Amino acid sequence: MTAPDFWDNVNAAQKLIDENNLLKEKYDNFNQLVTQADNISVTLELLQEDNDAELQAEVGNDLHQLQEQLREYELNLLLSEPYDAHNAILEIHPGAGGTESQDWGSMLLRMYQRWAASHHFTVEMADYQPGDEAGLKSVTLMIKGHNAYGLLRSENGVHRLVRISPFDAAGRRHTSFASVEIMPELDKSIQLDINPDDLRVDVFRSSGAGGQHINKTSSAVRITHLPTGIVVSSQAQRSQLQNRETAMSMLEAKLYQLKLQEQKQKEAAIKGEQADIGWGSQIRSYVFHPYTMVKDHRTNYETGNGQAVMDGDIDDFIYHYLQWQLQQKNPD
Repeated sequence: MTAPDFWDNVNAAQKLIDENNLLKEKYDNFNQLVTQADNISVTLELLQEDNDAELQAEVGNDLHQLQEQLREYELNLLLSEPYDAHNAILEIHPGAGGTESQDWGSMLLRMYQRWAASHHFTVEMADYQPGDEAGLKSVTLMIKGHNAYGLLRSENGVHRLVRISPFDAAGRRHTSFASVEIMPELDKSIQLDINPDDLRVDVFRSSGAGGQHINKTSSAVRITHLPTGIVVSSQAQRSQLQNRETAMSMLEAKLYQLKLQEQKQKEAAIKGEQADIGWGSQIRSYVFHPYTMVKDHRTNYETGNGQAVMDGDIDDFIYHYLQWQLQQKNPD
């Protein structure tokens, strides 16, 4: 950092500074945990000499806090993928089933909004297409905060709901599906060569959830990447220019993800692996009838507290997924 040419490349310099700050933060957190553990050890020795009730309650509280902090520290260590620290772009697309699936999409939207709020992440609704009668047809969220993508990438896949339908007068049980797509928001250090001639840009009037973000001018932007057919749109910002920038950021993330997927498919083909693709390959099931259970089919972690999950309590699913992923990489 003291080199004379350090700031010649501003983006590279800033990236190095950010990485250095993160390493320093991990180092400081580790030393803090060691200090707390030593203090608890001293308190436990005092308890052996004098079994004071107040001191016992204090050490119990300190142990609980240390356990929580250790888990958070371990979680940060598990987030070691290249883009884990980035902001996240989250999309929800209901499957076939009309109102049932569209309502399920809105339930997932609420779940992720509540989860993000509990982690003090900033949430921006980049695009929202309301359902015909209830729920939504699609939604795109920009979730901003340190490790947002790393935490949310466990949610990528198909989510299945089983419940008694509130839209069925006969009170029958229905199964609904929705796909959740998670992408990292790319920084300026990643350059993608996108030919302007490959883009079709359309502008339209904004319309948001519950009548929010409605403009009388055509400020919303939809961009179609003609070679791939990828379509992105943004209507969260007030100006057309801002929405175009947001839409381009989303397109870059999608194209980069597509590039990574193609690379993985090539590697799988060489290894003779076969990917399981389709609605049958759901990652998680949410069952609310005839019993209550939410189960992740990759890790087999499950809970009977479905209401807490729908209120945004999905950290245990994220933690078990990251542990499972680590085991997949290091089976021995």
